[in-house]
Amino acid sequence: MLVIGIAGGTGSGKTTVVNKILQQLNAEGVNVLSQDNYYHDNQHLSLQEREALNYDHPKSIDFELLLKHVKALKKGENIEQPVYSFVTHSRTGDHVKIEPRNVLIVEGILVLTNPELLKEYDLKVFVHADSDERLIRRIRRDTQERGRDLSEVLHRYQTTLKPMHQEFIEPSKNEADLIVPNMRHNSVAIDFLTTVINNSLKNHANV
Repeated sequence: MLVIGIAGGTGSGKTTVVNKILQQLNAEGVNVLSQDNYYHDNQHLSLQEREALNYDHPKSIDFELLLKHVKALKKGENIEQPVYSFVTHSRTGDHVKIEPRNVLIVEGILVLTNPELLKEYDLKVFVHADSDERLIRRIRRDTQERGRDLSEVLHRYQTTLKPMHQEFIEPSKNEADLIVPNMRHNSVAIDFLTTVINNSLKNHANV
């Protein structure tokens, strides 16, 4: 199994890169695990308390479970991935059954910050975008898709997103084997990634 970690700051375009990769190859041979489904379950806290948590710090992620699931898939075992709600800031209680495939993509802002998870990747990718562009994308996503108001988004950006990006996410770029600039059409990087994945899929098919 080929395991690829794809990280980058909030609004950098990680999901867009993943979707472009999937569009260019046989998606049936690829699994995508999103860090967004592995936030700690904080149902024991009130909604107000959950809203005040820092979701951009590595401690907000259940890396123990994510690592366990990555290792299980690599062993050929099925997993039950939790489903997380950004509206309630907690897990929904539902799970998605995921069966192992030839390629596994692990995607999220902090997936290159965990030393144990880094050991599981065959290829590490960092998607880079200008901070102003990332903020614009974050505002658009949170107000349109997650029901947040502008003042809340800007406050969270200033108090947690920006400092956490500078402390944890940006330095994780040093772990990357490939940095994808996402301010322009990045066809070369996407073609390179799809070529690597396709070769892996062909090799598995010939085994």
